[in-house]
Amino acid sequence: MHRRRRTALVLTAAIAAAAPLLTACGNDAHPGAAAVVGGQRITVAQLENRVDEVRRAQRAAVPDETQYQQVLSSTSSLTRDTLHNMVLDRVLHRAAQDAGVSVTRKEIQQMRAGLEQQAGGSKGLKTAWLQKYGIAPGRLDDNLRLQLEAQKLAEKLGTDTSQPAFWKALSKASGELHIDLNPRYGSWDVRKSSRVDAETPWVREVTTAADRPLTA
Repeated sequence: MHRRRRTALVLTAAIAAAAPLLTACGNDAHPGAAAVVGGQRITVAQLENRVDEVRRAQRAAVPDETQYQQVLSSTSSLTRDTLHNMVLDRVLHRAAQDAGVSVTRKEIQQMRAGLEQQAGGSKGLKTAWLQKYGIAPGRLDDNLRLQLEAQKLAEKLGTDTSQPAFWKALSKASGELHIDLNPRYGSWDVRKSSRVDAETPWVREVTTAADRPLTA
C-alpha cells in the first residue's frame, strides 16, 4: 500500500514499532547498504543503530513489561519507517539547498522553546515526539531542523507542505539523488518521494521482543 510518509514535518504519523529482523537476499550492488542516496550509503548498521535509539528510549519511558510489549506490537514497520525518514531527510535537505533555503541554530532553539512551552517542558516535548513520531530524544533537534527546512521551503515556493508544488520539489530532489533501496526494504517512489513496499514473498519478518531495537 502506498503511504506518503511525511515524517514529523507535517506532524501526522505515529511511529513506534517492533523492530523487525528481515531475512532476505541483500542488495548485491551495495552489500551492507540499506539504501544509497546521492552516492552515499545508509548502512544496515546505521539503520539498526537508529532503531535501537528509539527502542531504548521507549524501554526507559515504559518500564512496565506488559505495556512495553504493547508498544512493540502496536506497530510492525519501525525499521522501514525509520529508513524512509532517513532517506526523506536527505531528500528534503537537497530540495532546501536547491531552493537556497537554510536553517540556523538559533531558529531551531526558538522553535524548540516554543514547543517545550506547549508541551509543559523539555521532558514533555521529548516524550511527545517519541510517542507520536518515533523520534528519539537525541534526534529531536535534527527533526526540528527538518521541519523548519520544510516550512521555509514551502514558503519559498509560495505554498505549504500539503500542496503538490512542495512535493514536486521533493520529487525533483529525489530524482537528482538517484535513490536505491535494498529490495528487502521496498523501493523508492521518486514521484511521491516515498518508500513503498515491494511484493516480495521471499522476505520474512520476525519480530523480536528483546530489549533492544529502536527508532522516525
